[in-house]
Amino acid sequence: MDYDAPLLHQRILDHLIDAVLLFDPSCRLVYINMAGEMLLAVSARQVLGLRAEEIFFLHDKTIEKDLQRTLQHAESLTKRNLLLGLPSQPITVNLTITPMMEQDKRVAALVQIEQVDRHLRISMEEQLLAQQNAARMLFRGLAHEIKNPLGGLRGAAQLLERELPNDELREYTQIIMEESDRLQALVDRMLAPNKPPRKSRLNIHRVLERVRQLVQVEAPPGVVIERDYDPSIPAINGDGDQLIQAILNILRNAAQAVGQKGRIVIRTRIHRQVTIGRRRNRMAVKIDIIDDGPGIKPELLSQIFYPMVSGRADGTGLGLSIAQSLINQHGGLVECTSAPGNTVFSIFLPLEKDHD
Repeated sequence: MDYDAPLLHQRILDHLIDAVLLFDPSCRLVYINMAGEMLLAVSARQVLGLRAEEIFFLHDKTIEKDLQRTLQHAESLTKRNLLLGLPSQPITVNLTITPMMEQDKRVAALVQIEQVDRHLRISMEEQLLAQQNAARMLFRGLAHEIKNPLGGLRGAAQLLERELPNDELREYTQIIMEESDRLQALVDRMLAPNKPPRKSRLNIHRVLERVRQLVQVEAPPGVVIERDYDPSIPAINGDGDQLIQAILNILRNAAQAVGQKGRIVIRTRIHRQVTIGRRRNRMAVKIDIIDDGPGIKPELLSQIFYPMVSGRADGTGLGLSIAQSLINQHGGLVECTSAPGNTVFSIFLPLEKDHD
């Protein structure tokens, strides 16, 4: 197959994960690849021709001096762990500047930007998914081992009840059966979800509205649930019932966290080039559930998606574990950051139609 060389080079640059920018000797931008546009949240049309200091919101203000020094000395320069202040949120990057030569003449400076915190996030996600899978397998094995003795215990209590001479003694067998049923229900919840999702195209905002209405009815009058939706988000491929259950578990948690009075925000946005586990997704919907409650204790934050781990005395610790499992079955992930007055549960769901 014949390839047009300029077109092939363009396609290669646009498929890179790292941002690539090219500046002329006067430090004006002459090229930016797609990863650069996504990283800086701009279009090429907006920034071509601008000076480097007008493009980079770096806390280190020496970018143009670095470009000039690289061209003057014909040597590459790398700066690590720079804070890039983007409009959405600051990110940490490594920045490499390389001089481009043409017939022994320095014609341009090539800037490559690697997002450091993205790699850290991918590593943390892989660890979270591995821990979640290990915990789920452990508890499913344990649940199966508990179910059989529970059935025998309840059956024996029923037989004993028939032989007892008076109602006072039958009260004790009733307690045995009721507690067996309660443990059986708990075990069934530990085993859930055990059904594969039945996916179809659906509007994520309809799912969120259903959940919001359910929780708003349950919550005290002083709890306000606000919406901040991006109406441009396309339909996703998912199981409506499972997504409702997962998001309901998280939103109920938020409502319980704020108590009698508080504010919860449900926010949706599109994120591009999102890596979830080992899979890179061109686009994903990010659902943030934000509450102004007291926050999650730091020692619990890394464990909240484990079964039986709860920050409340009356909690079972299964709600968030089940939510994570259901979102995992959709190729997604639930993350959490927390500080007093600002706890954020972020749900990532791929937008690709062919995602299994």
